[in-house]
Amino acid sequence: MKTMHQWFSEYSISHQNKTNKKIHYICVPAIFFSIVGLLISIPSTFIGKITNLNMPIIENWAVVVAFFLLIFYLRLSFKVFLKMLIFTILCIVGNYYLGLVTPIFYTSLLIFIIAWIGQFYGHKLEGAKPSFLKDLQFLLIGPAWVFDNIFKF
Repeated sequence: MKTMHQWFSEYSISHQNKTNKKIHYICVPAIFFSIVGLLISIPSTFIGKITNLNMPIIENWAVVVAFFLLIFYLRLSFKVFLKMLIFTILCIVGNYYLGLVTPIFYTSLLIFIIAWIGQFYGHKLEGAKPSFLKDLQFLLIGPAWVFDNIFKF
């Protein structure tokens, strides 16, 4: 497995343009947030039967998928893991409450589409193809790279 620095260095190659970077700082977290919302919108009665907690905020497919994603981030770096854990929790809680006031599936789908349009526009400005076209794992590296750049600690 590549190291965090190898992933980030390779990802940075197609993210040099300042406007593209700013677009990514908005659109990558929006895409992550929207995917969490789409996962939350999947009926989760199966998970509820297994856990029997009656807590829909944690009994959903987003939490199940997040568990495996966070293992990936932990293998990269503990700091990356912490940043992504905090953001993932915020996304789950935010989507849970958003779903109480709006149809979460359609809202998440709209955010997802608009954010991807922004991403492809940014890469058009950059003049470089999105990294995930080379390796799908860059879809997981993107959010970590964004938060590493925004919140260096």
